[in-house]
Amino acid sequence: MSKRVLVVDDSRVSRMIIRAIVLDKHPDWSVDEAANGDEALEKAKAAAYDLMTLDYNMPGMDGLELAGRLREQGSQAALALLTANIQDAIREKAASLAVRFVKKPVTPISVAEAMALIGG
Repeated sequence: MSKRVLVVDDSRVSRMIIRAIVLDKHPDWSVDEAANGDEALEKAKAAAYDLMTLDYNMPGMDGLELAGRLREQGSQAALALLTANIQDAIREKAASLAVRFVKKPVTPISVAEAMALIGG
């Protein structure tokens, strides 16, 4: 069954790597990209996603603020926060928003952990 994924990261390289890993494992899935939180919110209004991977450190709105706004907007997507920041406070805030914490760097293993949220 085809799934829809939104990759949110200010790094174009990270977005490309995540996209490639997802499509390598699931060529029938649809993968969109957003470079920041505002762009992600607009895309989430326009389409329903099964999974969103969120970078934590982005200019403007960080990944956890984005997660909160997505939930306020009514998004039912599974959310995975990909970050190198392993502070307990960030882990706890992610858990409070029902966001899976996935440690960077972006690798096939870390992306698979995020995809597992939707049976991938």
